[in-house]
Amino acid sequence: MTTRAEPTPSSSLTPASTQRGPQSRSVHIAPSKRWLNLDLPELWAYRGLYFFLVWRDVKVRYAQTVLGALWAVLQPVFSMVVVTAIFGRLVRVPSEGVPYPVFSLCGIVAWNYFSGALGGASISLVSNSGLITKVYFPRLVIPGAAALAALVDFAIALVVLLLVMLGYGRIPTLSAIVVLPLMVGLMMMTALGTGCLLAALNIQYRDVRQATGFLIQMWMYASPIVYPLSVVPRAYRSLYTLNPMASAISGFRAALLGTSGPSMAEFAVAFGSATVMLVTGVLYFQRTERRFADVA
Repeated sequence: MTTRAEPTPSSSLTPASTQRGPQSRSVHIAPSKRWLNLDLPELWAYRGLYFFLVWRDVKVRYAQTVLGALWAVLQPVFSMVVVTAIFGRLVRVPSEGVPYPVFSLCGIVAWNYFSGALGGASISLVSNSGLITKVYFPRLVIPGAAALAALVDFAIALVVLLLVMLGYGRIPTLSAIVVLPLMVGLMMMTALGTGCLLAALNIQYRDVRQATGFLIQMWMYASPIVYPLSVVPRAYRSLYTLNPMASAISGFRAALLGTSGPSMAEFAVAFGSATVMLVTGVLYFQRTERRFADVA
């Protein structure tokens, strides 16, 4: 958004004493003419709003629940039990020498953050329609806060994962200190880019919300959550790694468990793909931003 202030012209019939006084000024807010108008200083200036929206989302999520934040523990643990019974015991999916409960829980924790961030960002504009129509602030704050709010559940689930790893005698590798933030950043870029695109579409076409659930489910099957990246045939690896979550989850697991992860070339492809998703999502979000207040 661009802001332009211009003086209000004075009438010749206005008394001289009034003309000598301070001129009234009006502020005109208009859409930017640039294709990508990412004002980082402005986003930083509204950092307090980020914290407020994140805290509000976390409180609302567990309001009037009996177990509260304990759901952040139970969901990945129950998923691990079911996945282990089906894929670990019946199908006997390889886990690269790692106990399958730990192997699957690692993928589930990473995926739950991504799906939570993507789902929250995709409905963020509709959920905050009252705020959008009343005050001005950078609209990117809203999906950004949804992606940050999902980190709260992720942090709780990560502690549970570390405890389960210790129970199985698995200690995280030293590379986890460097690699984990990179993988989380890759997941956040992918979730935020796709979430911005879906949020902008959702505010105009409400059936996008139903399609988002289907998209997340299909994306889950195309990601190495219950199976290792190594089972994907080499002939399809290049195409498979266009999915940033493939490298993010396998890299997340490799940092914690020492399993095989993506190569540098595969990670570069995943990072490039996530960057394209982020730029495309933010670009579409900003180009349609002028209509948000009208249809919210």
